[in-house]
Amino acid sequence: MKSMRIATSIQARSREPPSTQSPNYNTPTVYSRRGANLHLGISLIATTGGASLTQLYSPSPAQASLLRFPADSLQNRYILVRAGESESESENRVLTNPVAKTSMSNALSENGRRQVIRETFAALNEIKACDNGCWLWPSMTQNSYQTAELLASLYGIGRNRIVPEFSKIDARGLGGFDGGRWSVVSEEVAAGDASSADWKPPASTTGTPNESATEVLVRGRELLSLLETQFFGETVLIISPDSDNLSILQAGVLGIDLRGHKNFELLPGRVRQLEVSTLERDDSPRQIPCPNPPQCR
Repeated sequence: MKSMRIATSIQARSREPPSTQSPNYNTPTVYSRRGANLHLGISLIATTGGASLTQLYSPSPAQASLLRFPADSLQNRYILVRAGESESESENRVLTNPVAKTSMSNALSENGRRQVIRETFAALNEIKACDNGCWLWPSMTQNSYQTAELLASLYGIGRNRIVPEFSKIDARGLGGFDGGRWSVVSEEVAAGDASSADWKPPASTTGTPNESATEVLVRGRELLSLLETQFFGETVLIISPDSDNLSILQAGVLGIDLRGHKNFELLPGRVRQLEVSTLERDDSPRQIPCPNPPQCR
Protein backbone atom coordinates (compact mmCIF):
# COMPACT_ATOMS: atom_id res chain seq x y z
CA MET A 1 0.00 0.00 0.00
CA LYS A 2 2.82 2.38 0.85
CA SER A 3 4.50 1.84 -2.56
CA MET A 4 1.16 2.45 -4.32
CA ARG A 5 0.73 5.82 -2.49
CA ILE A 6 4.26 6.92 -3.54
CA ALA A 7 3.59 5.97 -7.18
CA THR A 8 0.25 7.84 -7.15
CA SER A 9 1.93 10.93 -5.68
CA ILE A 10 4.64 10.92 -8.39
CA GLN A 11 2.03 10.56 -11.16
CA ALA A 12 0.00 13.45 -9.69
CA ARG A 13 3.08 15.70 -9.64
CA SER A 14 3.94 14.84 -13.24
CA ARG A 15 0.44 15.97 -14.30
CA GLU A 16 0.83 19.41 -12.62
CA PRO A 17 1.04 22.25 -15.22
CA PRO A 18 4.39 24.03 -15.47
CA SER A 19 4.81 27.18 -13.41
CA THR A 20 3.97 30.42 -15.26
CA GLN A 21 5.57 32.68 -12.63
CA SER A 22 8.09 35.12 -14.19
CA PRO A 23 11.65 34.89 -12.88
CA ASN A 24 12.72 37.70 -10.56
CA TYR A 25 15.73 39.31 -12.23
CA ASN A 26 16.15 41.72 -9.34
CA THR A 27 17.22 38.92 -7.04
CA PRO A 28 21.01 38.48 -7.28
CA THR A 29 22.37 35.07 -8.15
CA VAL A 30 24.73 33.76 -5.50
CA TYR A 31 27.80 31.91 -6.76
CA SER A 32 30.53 30.12 -4.90
CA ARG A 33 34.08 31.24 -5.73
CA ARG A 34 34.52 28.23 -7.97
CA GLY A 35 31.18 28.85 -9.64
CA ALA A 36 31.95 32.52 -10.20
CA ASN A 37 35.29 31.72 -11.85
CA LEU A 38 33.64 29.12 -14.07
CA HIS A 39 30.85 31.54 -15.02
CA LEU A 40 33.38 34.28 -15.84
CA GLY A 41 35.48 31.93 -17.95
CA ILE A 42 32.48 30.76 -19.97
CA SER A 43 31.37 34.37 -20.52
CA LEU A 44 34.82 35.45 -21.72
CA ILE A 45 35.14 32.56 -24.13
CA ALA A 46 31.66 33.26 -25.48
CA THR A 47 32.34 36.95 -26.08
CA THR A 48 35.87 36.59 -27.51
CA GLY A 49 35.30 33.71 -29.86
CA GLY A 50 37.38 31.35 -27.77
CA ALA A 51 40.43 33.63 -27.33
CA SER A 52 42.60 32.46 -24.47
CA LEU A 53 42.97 34.47 -21.26
CA THR A 54 46.70 34.71 -21.98
CA GLN A 55 45.94 36.51 -25.23
CA LEU A 56 43.45 38.81 -23.50
CA TYR A 57 45.76 39.89 -20.68
CA SER A 58 49.16 39.67 -22.39
CA PRO A 59 50.92 43.05 -21.84
CA SER A 60 52.63 44.80 -24.73
CA PRO A 61 56.44 44.62 -24.68
CA ALA A 62 58.30 47.55 -23.11
CA GLN A 63 59.78 50.06 -25.51
CA ALA A 64 63.08 51.66 -24.45
CA SER A 65 64.62 54.37 -26.62
CA LEU A 66 68.31 53.77 -25.92
CA LEU A 67 70.28 56.29 -27.93
CA ARG A 68 73.37 55.75 -29.97
CA PHE A 69 75.62 58.74 -30.56
CA PRO A 70 75.88 60.49 -32.92
CA ALA A 71 72.09 60.75 -33.17
CA ASP A 72 70.49 61.75 -36.49
CA SER A 73 66.94 62.00 -35.16
CA LEU A 74 65.10 62.53 -31.88
CA GLN A 75 61.38 62.17 -31.23
CA ASN A 76 61.25 65.24 -28.99
CA ARG A 77 62.52 68.79 -29.20
CA TYR A 78 65.16 69.58 -26.57
CA ILE A 79 66.22 73.04 -25.43
CA LEU A 80 69.48 73.24 -23.48
CA VAL A 81 69.25 75.90 -20.78
CA ARG A 82 72.06 76.93 -18.48
CA ALA A 83 70.65 78.10 -15.17
CA GLY A 84 71.13 81.67 -14.02
CA GLU A 85 74.24 82.59 -12.07
CA SER A 86 74.46 81.08 -8.58
CA GLU A 87 75.69 82.78 -5.42
CA SER A 88 78.94 80.79 -5.47
CA GLU A 89 79.55 81.72 -9.12
CA SER A 90 78.98 85.38 -8.31
CA GLU A 91 81.69 85.00 -5.65
CA ASN A 92 84.05 83.39 -8.22
CA ARG A 93 84.04 80.18 -6.13
CA VAL A 94 83.87 76.60 -7.45
CA LEU A 95 81.16 74.51 -5.74
CA THR A 96 80.43 71.17 -7.43
CA ASN A 97 80.08 68.77 -4.50
CA PRO A 98 76.64 67.08 -4.87
CA VAL A 99 76.11 67.45 -1.11
CA ALA A 100 75.80 71.21 -1.67
CA LYS A 101 73.15 70.96 -4.39
CA THR A 102 70.42 72.36 -2.17
CA SER A 103 72.69 74.77 -0.31
CA MET A 104 71.82 78.46 -0.55
CA SER A 105 75.34 78.94 -1.89
CA ASN A 106 74.03 77.30 -5.07
CA ALA A 107 70.86 79.41 -5.15
CA LEU A 108 70.30 82.07 -7.80
CA SER A 109 72.07 85.33 -7.14
CA GLU A 110 70.26 88.61 -7.79
CA ASN A 111 72.09 88.84 -11.08
CA GLY A 112 71.08 85.24 -11.82
CA ARG A 113 67.40 86.07 -11.36
CA ARG A 114 67.74 89.01 -13.75
CA GLN A 115 69.45 86.75 -16.28
CA VAL A 116 66.55 84.28 -16.24
CA ILE A 117 63.87 86.97 -16.56
CA ARG A 118 65.60 89.15 -19.15
CA GLU A 119 67.79 86.76 -21.14
CA THR A 120 66.57 83.18 -20.74
CA PHE A 121 62.87 83.96 -21.09
CA ALA A 122 63.49 86.26 -24.07
CA ALA A 123 65.68 83.68 -25.83
CA LEU A 124 63.09 80.93 -25.32
CA ASN A 125 60.36 83.18 -26.72
CA GLU A 126 62.51 83.95 -29.74
CA ILE A 127 62.69 80.27 -30.70
CA LYS A 128 59.04 79.70 -29.67
CA ALA A 129 60.14 77.05 -27.17
CA CYS A 130 56.90 76.83 -25.18
CA ASP A 131 54.31 78.12 -27.66
CA ASN A 132 52.67 74.69 -27.74
CA GLY A 133 53.49 73.75 -24.16
CA CYS A 134 56.72 72.39 -22.72
CA TRP A 135 58.20 70.35 -19.89
CA LEU A 136 60.89 71.73 -17.58
CA TRP A 137 63.52 69.19 -16.52
CA PRO A 138 65.89 70.92 -14.06
CA SER A 139 68.68 69.56 -11.92
CA MET A 140 67.86 69.53 -8.22
CA THR A 141 70.72 72.00 -7.76
CA GLN A 142 69.21 75.21 -6.37
CA ASN A 143 69.95 77.58 -9.24
CA SER A 144 68.58 75.08 -11.79
CA TYR A 145 65.35 74.40 -9.94
CA GLN A 146 64.81 78.08 -9.19
CA THR A 147 65.37 78.86 -12.87
CA ALA A 148 62.65 76.33 -13.72
CA GLU A 149 60.28 77.87 -11.18
CA LEU A 150 60.85 81.37 -12.55
CA LEU A 151 60.26 80.22 -16.13
CA ALA A 152 57.12 78.32 -15.12
CA SER A 153 55.80 81.46 -13.45
CA LEU A 154 56.57 83.62 -16.49
CA TYR A 155 54.89 81.14 -18.84
CA GLY A 156 51.98 80.37 -16.54
CA ILE A 157 52.97 76.69 -16.49
CA GLY A 158 51.77 74.50 -13.61
CA ARG A 159 54.27 72.94 -11.22
CA ASN A 160 53.17 69.53 -12.49
CA ARG A 161 55.24 70.33 -15.60
CA ILE A 162 58.45 70.70 -13.57
CA VAL A 163 60.24 67.35 -13.24
CA PRO A 164 63.31 67.51 -10.95
CA GLU A 165 66.30 65.42 -12.01
CA PHE A 166 68.22 64.07 -9.03
CA SER A 167 71.57 63.06 -10.51
CA LYS A 168 71.94 62.92 -14.30
CA ILE A 169 72.50 66.66 -14.77
CA ASP A 170 74.38 67.48 -11.59
CA ALA A 171 77.16 69.99 -12.17
CA ARG A 172 80.31 68.27 -13.43
CA GLY A 173 82.34 67.16 -10.43
CA LEU A 174 85.66 69.03 -10.37
CA GLY A 175 87.24 67.07 -7.52
CA GLY A 176 90.19 68.82 -5.91
CA PHE A 177 89.38 72.05 -7.77
CA ASP A 178 86.28 72.46 -5.60
CA GLY A 179 86.59 75.58 -3.48
CA GLY A 180 89.03 77.21 -5.92
CA ARG A 181 88.52 80.33 -7.99
CA TRP A 182 86.46 79.91 -11.17
CA SER A 183 88.63 82.30 -13.15
CA VAL A 184 91.66 80.04 -12.57
CA VAL A 185 89.98 76.61 -12.49
CA SER A 186 88.05 77.14 -15.73
CA GLU A 187 91.31 77.63 -17.66
CA GLU A 188 92.87 74.48 -16.19
CA VAL A 189 89.75 72.42 -16.98
CA ALA A 190 89.62 73.76 -20.55
CA ALA A 191 93.28 72.84 -21.10
CA GLY A 192 92.79 69.37 -19.63
CA ASP A 193 89.67 68.65 -21.71
CA ALA A 194 91.47 69.78 -24.87
CA SER A 195 94.21 67.22 -24.22
CA SER A 196 91.95 64.18 -23.74
CA ALA A 197 88.27 63.34 -23.35
CA ASP A 198 89.37 61.07 -20.50
CA TRP A 199 91.27 63.76 -18.62
CA LYS A 200 90.08 64.19 -15.03
CA PRO A 201 90.47 66.99 -12.50
CA PRO A 202 92.56 66.04 -9.45
CA ALA A 203 90.92 63.76 -6.90
CA SER A 204 89.27 65.25 -3.84
CA THR A 205 89.36 64.35 -0.15
CA THR A 206 85.87 65.79 0.42
CA GLY A 207 83.90 63.31 -1.68
CA THR A 208 83.50 65.63 -4.66
CA PRO A 209 83.59 63.54 -7.87
CA ASN A 210 86.34 64.27 -10.41
CA GLU A 211 84.71 63.56 -13.76
CA SER A 212 86.10 63.38 -17.26
CA ALA A 213 84.17 64.62 -20.29
CA THR A 214 83.54 60.99 -21.25
CA GLU A 215 81.94 60.27 -17.87
CA VAL A 216 79.74 63.35 -18.11
CA LEU A 217 78.57 62.18 -21.55
CA VAL A 218 77.47 58.85 -20.04
CA ARG A 219 75.12 60.73 -17.70
CA GLY A 220 73.84 62.85 -20.58
CA ARG A 221 73.15 59.84 -22.74
CA GLU A 222 71.23 58.18 -19.90
CA LEU A 223 69.13 61.32 -19.46
CA LEU A 224 68.32 61.64 -23.16
CA SER A 225 67.45 57.94 -23.39
CA LEU A 226 65.08 58.36 -20.44
CA LEU A 227 63.40 61.40 -22.01
CA GLU A 228 63.07 59.68 -25.39
CA THR A 229 61.38 56.76 -23.65
CA GLN A 230 59.06 58.89 -21.52
CA PHE A 231 57.94 61.54 -24.04
CA PHE A 232 56.90 61.70 -27.68
CA GLY A 233 56.45 64.87 -29.72
CA GLU A 234 57.10 67.12 -26.70
CA THR A 235 59.38 70.09 -26.04
CA VAL A 236 61.65 69.54 -23.03
CA LEU A 237 63.81 72.23 -21.42
CA ILE A 238 66.92 70.59 -19.90
CA ILE A 239 68.11 73.02 -17.22
CA SER A 240 71.67 72.46 -16.01
CA PRO A 241 73.59 74.27 -13.25
CA ASP A 242 76.74 74.40 -15.38
CA SER A 243 77.79 74.51 -19.03
CA ASP A 244 79.80 71.27 -19.32
CA ASN A 245 76.73 69.04 -19.03
CA LEU A 246 75.16 70.80 -22.00
CA SER A 247 78.22 71.36 -24.20
CA ILE A 248 79.37 67.74 -23.80
CA LEU A 249 75.87 66.44 -24.56
CA GLN A 250 75.67 68.58 -27.71
CA ALA A 251 79.08 67.39 -28.89
CA GLY A 252 78.10 63.77 -28.23
CA VAL A 253 74.82 64.01 -30.14
CA LEU A 254 76.63 65.53 -33.13
CA GLY A 255 79.41 62.93 -32.95
CA ILE A 256 82.08 65.60 -32.49
CA ASP A 257 85.35 64.89 -30.69
CA LEU A 258 84.67 65.66 -27.03
CA ARG A 259 87.94 67.55 -26.80
CA GLY A 260 86.16 70.35 -28.65
CA HIS A 261 83.03 70.50 -26.48
CA LYS A 262 83.96 73.99 -25.25
CA ASN A 263 82.89 75.28 -28.68
CA PHE A 264 79.30 74.77 -27.43
CA GLU A 265 79.84 76.51 -24.09
CA LEU A 266 76.85 78.34 -22.62
CA LEU A 267 77.12 81.29 -20.25
CA PRO A 268 74.68 81.53 -17.30
CA GLY A 269 71.14 82.14 -18.50
CA ARG A 270 71.89 81.24 -22.13
CA VAL A 271 69.87 78.86 -24.31
CA ARG A 272 70.53 76.55 -27.27
CA GLN A 273 68.31 74.09 -29.12
CA LEU A 274 69.88 70.62 -29.18
CA GLU A 275 71.01 69.88 -32.73
CA VAL A 276 71.12 66.40 -34.22
CA SER A 277 73.74 65.08 -36.62
CA THR A 278 72.94 65.58 -40.30
CA LEU A 279 76.06 63.79 -41.49
CA GLU A 280 76.17 60.14 -42.48
CA ARG A 281 77.58 58.04 -39.65
CA ASP A 282 81.14 56.86 -40.12
CA ASP A 283 82.10 54.03 -37.78
CA SER A 284 85.49 53.37 -39.34
CA PRO A 285 88.53 53.69 -37.04
CA ARG A 286 90.11 57.14 -37.14
CA GLN A 287 92.98 58.91 -35.44
CA ILE A 288 92.78 62.45 -34.11
CA PRO A 289 96.05 64.39 -33.80
CA CYS A 290 96.99 65.43 -30.29
CA PRO A 291 97.93 69.08 -29.71
CA ASN A 292 100.22 68.14 -26.82
CA PRO A 293 101.44 64.51 -27.23
CA PRO A 294 102.84 63.97 -23.71
CA GLN A 295 99.45 64.73 -22.17
CA CYS A 296 97.33 62.64 -24.55
CA ARG A 297 96.34 59.03 -24.02
